[in-house]
Amino acid sequence: MTERFGSYQNEIYLQGLGGQLPPCSTDATKLEASAREIMAAGPFSYVAGAAGSGATARANREAFDRWRIVPRMLTGATDRDLATTVLGTRLPAPVAVAPVGVQSIVHPDAESATARAAASVGLPFILSTASSTGIEDVAAANGDGPRWFQLYWPGDNDVCASLLTRAKNAGYTALVVTLDTWTLAWRPSDLDQAYLPFLKGEGCAVPFTDPVFRGLLEKTPEEDLNMAILRWIGMLTGTDRTWDQLPFLREHWDGPIVLKGIQHVGDARRAAEAGMDGIVVSNHGGRQVDGALGALEALPGIVAAVGDRMEVLFDSGIRTGADVLKALALGARAVLVGRPWVYGLAHAGEDGVRHVLRSLLADFDLTMGLSGHRTLADLGPDSVQRT
Repeated sequence: MTERFGSYQNEIYLQGLGGQLPPCSTDATKLEASAREIMAAGPFSYVAGAAGSGATARANREAFDRWRIVPRMLTGATDRDLATTVLGTRLPAPVAVAPVGVQSIVHPDAESATARAAASVGLPFILSTASSTGIEDVAAANGDGPRWFQLYWPGDNDVCASLLTRAKNAGYTALVVTLDTWTLAWRPSDLDQAYLPFLKGEGCAVPFTDPVFRGLLEKTPEEDLNMAILRWIGMLTGTDRTWDQLPFLREHWDGPIVLKGIQHVGDARRAAEAGMDGIVVSNHGGRQVDGALGALEALPGIVAAVGDRMEVLFDSGIRTGADVLKALALGARAVLVGRPWVYGLAHAGEDGVRHVLRSLLADFDLTMGLSGHRTLADLGPDSVQRT
């Protein structure tokens, strides 16, 4: 039976009769403001901050506002089926939990809480290489839930191969390779506070639990934390990869490979020519290049160029069910959502993440029905209009 995500609103109203309110707002556009009130300044700025003036992060939201949904009537949309298959994974809805690193600065349960919440609603959890929790521990928390692994590509090939082998052995089925963060952008919100959690060992659990990486150290991270941190940071940053290096990933990963951070049609075509299984049209939520175009602006052209050859996913700026609908109407196979559930994690741990994800799915489900769409196949360019 198709899951009725929209029924979450009935659950909230009924719980309200007993005086129980949601753990945080059902309006994802308000979560940043409420999270600011409860998070320490450094962690909040790290999550909410963007590159430079923040122009790209603003452009992401402005791009969504330029597209408007055009509702249709009398379509029999009482019952809706939002299920789909993405990168070989059968999903109840076209939404994935975006990779977000160093979740320990947000909540002590960190990635384990998010992995449990994602599994409870059936959405893929994408583990960041910059996780505060080890690959295997997150897999255990995720249980039977779908999970993918996001790679920040280390400079040492043996370490990279080891990470990929561990992820495969732990049940991660797709590889999401982030291309746009081979070094940190100029981020004033972090710089003004001199706040970089990795320098304290936060977000380093993946390498610190890796036998190959540990074998490169004279002393273990437990014995000499600072040297381990410096070795890892030097391995992870400062080198931009090239297209001719992609075969290394295919050699060490036999599942779907997706390139994240694509915004130019030419790069999308090169990804298809390189035999990649998909791309994520993304500007990293505005965290890397100040003054770049809103990610949604790049989506239609990229879909037109390569949508028949590979799966095109989307992230950067998703906040509401309407946002999900717009991205899908413009050709995305699925969307990745990030900051809203991170703020949910800050508010109430696993319960907060689950609430934010269920709220997004309910909003999307109801928006689909009320705009006259029964299935994802009903969505297309005529479902939206640019203003």
